[in-house]
Amino acid sequence: MIHTEGLTKFYGNYRAIADVSLHVDEGEIVAFLGPNAAGKTTTMRILTSFLPPSSGTATVAGHNVVDDSLESRRCIGYLPEAASLYADMRVLQFLRFCAGLRGMGKAETKERLEYVLATCGLEERASSIIGTLSLGYRQRVGLAQALLHDPPVLILDEPTVGLDPNQIREFRNLIKSLAGDYTVMLSTHILPEAQMTCQRVIIINHGEIIAEDTPEALTAQIREAETLYVAVQAEDEAIPRLLRDIPQVTAVRPTGDGKHIFHVDTEVGADVRAEIAEFVVKKGWGLLELRPVEMTLEDVFRELTTEEEEPE
Repeated sequence: MIHTEGLTKFYGNYRAIADVSLHVDEGEIVAFLGPNAAGKTTTMRILTSFLPPSSGTATVAGHNVVDDSLESRRCIGYLPEAASLYADMRVLQFLRFCAGLRGMGKAETKERLEYVLATCGLEERASSIIGTLSLGYRQRVGLAQALLHDPPVLILDEPTVGLDPNQIREFRNLIKSLAGDYTVMLSTHILPEAQMTCQRVIIINHGEIIAEDTPEALTAQIREAETLYVAVQAEDEAIPRLLRDIPQVTAVRPTGDGKHIFHVDTEVGADVRAEIAEFVVKKGWGLLELRPVEMTLEDVFRELTTEEEEPE
């Protein structure tokens, strides 16, 4: 549904993205991740025909975003990082205006207005002047206009900016409900949200795609050890050294959460929980907690990317 091949963009002598090749299948929800200035917004602006590429090709729903940009844009619902809204218009008035721009008929407009107002939680704000709304509600209006014409593709650039935790959770549930009916590509800095919402992740850094897979597969690719969280009740300073002597344990590191609480690394595929529990009991220590530590998307992101640069 979304496909790019060798996409490159220069701003003068500055190369924003280089040889970006990616795909998003029909009905898939994909997170587009990267540090500031990594090239996320540039790529999304090319996909939505706001910017032409310096080289390479991009298609949306089979339409080339340069040669057939009008048709490709008809297939896209776009929410930019800073949604452009008319502050002096009322919410319902603005959405009707957007429907008119898209050539929607009266019956279709009525049906879709009811849907987007309910979906985006704007029913009680339909008559409000946009300029009086909070940032969170303005983002909802931006999302409503992106959904209004029932496009097959949604491209959302930092869509949860300004939303409170409850609104973020509602947005996450909304995106999940769209899976299968819409193809969704979204950029976000809220990595737990991406992990809970998206089926696949594309990571870009310094303008180049550096990883593309499911969060679980990315975790498996870079994980060098299994990790256990071990908390014991004892005053023996030799605990880290003694735990390290257990077969298949490769490292023991304090977590910083408190005295005698450790991350115990083991060989990949090894499960030594029983051995650790038996060892702790034999030593007469109190075993307070013993559980696996799962690598998160945030861990993967931090491993694969460099420090943040200046904003795009």
